[in-house]
This record gives sequence, structure tokens and C-alpha cells, in this order.
Amino acid sequence: MVIINTEMSQSEDEEINMAAWILGVKDLSIQPYPLPSLGPHDVKIRIKAVGICGSDVHYYKTMRCANFIANKPMVLGHECAGIIQELGTQVQSLAVGDRVALEPGISCQTCNFCKGGRYNLCRGMKCFGSASTHTHGSLANMVVHPANLCFKLPDNVSLEEGAMIEPLSVGVHACRRANISPDTNVLIIGAGPIGLVVSLAARAFGSPRIVMVDVDNTRLSIAKDLGADETILVSTSIQDMEKEVVQIQNAMRSKIHVSFDCVGYNKTMSTSLNVTTSGGKVCLIGLAQTEMTVPLTPAAAREVDVIGIFRYRNTWPLCIELLRTGKIDIKPLISHRFGFSQKELEEAFETSARGGNAIKIMFNL
Repeated sequence: MVIINTEMSQSEDEEINMAAWILGVKDLSIQPYPLPSLGPHDVKIRIKAVGICGSDVHYYKTMRCANFIANKPMVLGHECAGIIQELGTQVQSLAVGDRVALEPGISCQTCNFCKGGRYNLCRGMKCFGSASTHTHGSLANMVVHPANLCFKLPDNVSLEEGAMIEPLSVGVHACRRANISPDTNVLIIGAGPIGLVVSLAARAFGSPRIVMVDVDNTRLSIAKDLGADETILVSTSIQDMEKEVVQIQNAMRSKIHVSFDCVGYNKTMSTSLNVTTSGGKVCLIGLAQTEMTVPLTPAAAREVDVIGIFRYRNTWPLCIELLRTGKIDIKPLISHRFGFSQKELEEAFETSARGGNAIKIMFNL
């Protein structure tokens, strides 16, 4: 076993903070994680709920996520919520004991993107559990985080729901970018966790009809239970695309105004461009392929707009309100729960990596 050495120190009388480290391919270990010092605008949070994201699984399987390579041990996790334990000297917006959901990315606050309000595009962003800047994550007993990125939860929103705000934020940001409204019929390709939160968000934004497409009947069944109006099982073969486009259009029974590609393959993006009505929008969320060959020119000739999204921005307050009012019920997405032991850590990641009926894996610390 690799033993982690850190430069940060921890006094003998202080509780030893333990965290889940990725040491190598499918090599996880709960080991000490000394915290950085508490800045004047920071808070110390005892983490109580952490979800496993697809990016965590990528690091677990390959030690990389897209182009970001974890070339040294790193603490995983970024979907989290917890309880405030200590306040920095300048923090006035929170109190010890507050239950909070954490927005995991810390932007530079000085670049043009940050100044213009599009801080999710900040090149200096440091996000929990990301190898892009080798920033340690939040699957730990405690973390230190800026107070302005910790959002107090209402009494009727649980800590698990608080942890689910991070993936829900992807759906909310996508729906904002695509201008979803009561006039918008929505197609969602990919019924995994992100496709499901896009569906929940689209309904909350008023979409009257939602059709979901996937290659897995189990996930389509879950999508139907969560409120999709129609579901369609498709193949992975691009040769079947033409007939599947007709199936999808028939299932919508009307024009498809916005298609969300939550996968990101040649076939899924080509299907989205072909099936979306003239003047509509295709929102690419899934990033499975870096390069694609798609029928862009015919879509451009029909003024189909292609929109990209990256993470989210300014979504936590709205997500909290959607959960508080019951406009979104995120709890059914949590399919498995685990404690925070070495055995359960390994079981949880293996369960998530296998897929199947696993939607969202949640750690209760």
C-alpha cells in the first residue's frame, strides 16, 4: 500500500482527518488528509454526504478523465454536503452547525470570464477532485472551503439532497442555456444520471413533453418512473439512425424544439441534429468523443443552433429553491448507499463502475 505524505501538518490533539485517495488504477485507500489552514473567508465543514460522479469512476478505472491525468495520488469526490464546524474570522453569512451544500469549483475571480459572470469558464478554476489542477476532493471527514461557495440548506432539504445539487446544477445550467420553457418540447439522449437530472430540470422549467432515448431498457424504465412522457430503446449502430429518427419524431407527436445529447458520440449527436426541428437547438452535454463526424451543414442550413455547456454557474440558489418547494424530487436518483470504510469504499466504486441499475451512489459519512 502507498502511504500518502503531505506537506500540511496536523497537531497531535486534533482529530485525524481521513479521506479517500486514488493511488492507481482501481487502487483506493482511506488515509489521513491534513487540512490547509483556515483562511479568514473560509469555513471548515464536516462532510456528511458525497455522491460518486462519472468523473470519479473514470479516475478509478484509468487514472484519467478526458485529457486530465492523475499522475499522483489524489483525494476524490466533489458532489457533497455537510455541517459547518468552524468559521474564518471574516465569515458572517454562516454559523457553526449550519447544514450546507458545497459548490466545488473555486474560480480566480480576476479573469475576464469571472468578471463577466461566466466563472465556470475560468481557466484557473480549481475544482474538488480534479486532476486538471490536481485539487484534492471532498470524499473526506472534513474539508476547508470558501464560505461564499457554501449554501445553507432549508430544514426540509436533506444533506443527501444537498450533495445532489451538484449534478442537478448541470441540468439546470443546460436548461438555462437552451432557454427551456412551457413552449419547448425536449428530447434527451442518454438516460444516465445527467440525462435524468436534465429531464427533472426541463420539467421544472415547464417543458410540456419530454422523450428520452437510451440503449439500456433498465435506465429507460427509471426515466419513465421519473416522469418522461415517452422512452425509446435504440441501438449503438449508426446504420439504424434513420429509422430511429422517425421513431423519435413520432414519439414526440410534435416538433422537437431542443435536443440534449448527454452522451457525446457520432451517432447521438448526428441523431440530435437530424431530429431537431428547424430553428431549434441541440445542446451537447456528454463529451464521450473529442472529435466527431456529424451532418453539421444540413443542420446549419435549417438554423439549428449547437450549444455547449461546461459545468454550471450560479445554480445553487435555484436548485435549493426547486428542492425546497418540491418542484424537483431528486431523492429517487439515489440508488445505493454506503458508509465510509475501506471495504464500503471499494464496493461503492465497483458498483458504480458496473453500471446496471446503479444511478447515483451516495456515501454517508
